[in-house]
Amino acid sequence: MSTARQIIALLKSYVEGEEQQFYSAALQMAAHEARQGHGKLAQEIRELVDQAKARSSAIERKTGPVPLVQPKGELANLLSARYPDTKLSDMVLSPELEFRLKRILTEQKQRSRLQSYNLSPRRKILLVGTPGSGKTMTAAALAGELQLPLLTTVYSSLIGKLMGETASRLKLIFDAMLLTRGVYFFDEFDAIGTQRNNVNDVGEIRRVLNSFLQLIESDESDSLIIAATNHPNLLDEALFRRFDDVIEYQPPTVEMIRRLLETRLSVFKIQWNDWSEILDAVQGLSLAEIVRAADEAAKQAVLSNTEEIGEENLLSAILERRDVNIQQLKKV
Repeated sequence: MSTARQIIALLKSYVEGEEQQFYSAALQMAAHEARQGHGKLAQEIRELVDQAKARSSAIERKTGPVPLVQPKGELANLLSARYPDTKLSDMVLSPELEFRLKRILTEQKQRSRLQSYNLSPRRKILLVGTPGSGKTMTAAALAGELQLPLLTTVYSSLIGKLMGETASRLKLIFDAMLLTRGVYFFDEFDAIGTQRNNVNDVGEIRRVLNSFLQLIESDESDSLIIAATNHPNLLDEALFRRFDDVIEYQPPTVEMIRRLLETRLSVFKIQWNDWSEILDAVQGLSLAEIVRAADEAAKQAVLSNTEEIGEENLLSAILERRDVNIQQLKKV
């Protein structure tokens, strides 16, 4: 059945009159039931949500923008929308990173109080780190904690061939931020934030960057803007001044790696006491790759009809991930 946290979120959104958050919480419950194999119950919840949207809501609407469930019109090609149920507690974070992310959440949840003192909550965030360090999961966790839709920019549709086309589409996204409160995620941000003095630059790229700078500078919506990049050195310096926070993801510590593995394999019996060989083997792998290795060992245990995971099984999965990395590097 649905978790107590989801039920509390549903009731809280009703009490606070947040209609879209109410729908979001209900859809998260439907997704949870579907994952548990309760397809009929999940479908029933979705149908009730659809019926509620088709008529005037019984929830008292708050003044201000009311988020849309899905982007419509041209925005449907520019933004991919989903409602994550990821939480910060699902992540393995360093103390500093956890503090900075929780500070964003606190300011967002009490934004009205801050605004009454003419203060603005942090909501324009740049995430910097190597692939697999947790940037995308962070965007999902912020959306999940705030019960907001996560709207990810689709670059294949955003980048146009005609002059001014990309800038025009960017404006559509920023207009949507004003109308639809959500977490707007620009992954691989260097695709549009490249330095203007790049020797290989063309005029159109400069126009796109200038447009983004102007749009983010003038944006006064209640939405969160999250940009992520693996290559901060490629970004134009002017961009850094436009963000309220620049958060850098450092390589995971040994303690973080062990905690991640213990959490990921918590439902299994671990057949070793000495972690040294495993912790040595994962050095150089990203958190995402370590998760994949742990999941691979877990799948082997499940398919072998056992609740025990041996050290050799986990080491084998880790070495397989290392081999994949080596093959990818050879292709570069």
